Amino acid sequence: MRRPPPRRPGLAGLLLLCLGGAAAAAEIPPGERRSGFDQMTPELRAMQRDEAAHPGLLWVADGEEAWGTAPASGAPACSGCHGPITAMRGVSARYPAFDEGGGGPVDLEDRINLCRRRHQNEAPLAPETRPLLALAAAIGAQSRGLPVAPPADPRLDGARAEGRALFTRRLGQLGLSCAACHDAQWGRHLGAAVIPQGHPTGYPLYRLEWQDLGSFRRRLRNCLTGMRAEPFPPDAPELVALELYLMQRAAGLPVETPALRP
Repeated sequence: MRRPPPRRPGLAGLLLLCLGGAAAAAEIPPGERRSGFDQMTPELRAMQRDEAAHPGLLWVADGEEAWGTAPASGAPACSGCHGPITAMRGVSARYPAFDEGGGGPVDLEDRINLCRRRHQNEAPLAPETRPLLALAAAIGAQSRGLPVAPPADPRLDGARAEGRALFTRRLGQLGLSCAACHDAQWGRHLGAAVIPQGHPTGYPLYRLEWQDLGSFRRRLRNCLTGMRAEPFPPDAPELVALELYLMQRAAGLPVETPALRP
């Protein structure tokens, strides 16, 4: 007689587990850190590897074209200052980074918009729009396979500590923290979905749930909504602080941009 497979906890049961582990969640040891890629089905892993099947690469193609196109202002194209987009290899692995002009951390999409304002006399691209995501994806794709290498810049220490505090803080009506699920319960199922460790190694990424490419800020805001917490505004510094901490936590894992996720 065949033994029935073990039952997975339902949503209510897993929420209880997360609530119970919220205070005791320990950071995942470096040797046990894994990309969400490792938790996907073989079919989805194959789709991410297949340049003909991965829908996110359409955004990369758009971004590569935009890289060499001069803006309407008459200022040089991105390539006019930085050279071919292949010169961006390694750049996204080092973001968020400190911006001298603003005096604080910026992510890659911030940097794109700062370059547009400061050097191209162009308006910033709106969050989550295809032009911004395409440029970020094209730049990020140059670093695929390289290890995440956050900058050892002491000016980032305060924001990084703020990000860690936010990651471990209970938020929202459910009283959950990010760490309660992504540190304490990773690998378990929340409904049909496997809980990942939460490493931002592939953003912007194509999510099948969205049928779209999206930024890490979008993912963070979605998570806060799921925790029944008020999402931070899209331009909130808290979102950059969280990314800064989580990229430090993901140090050494390979860049996957644009990744593919369920």
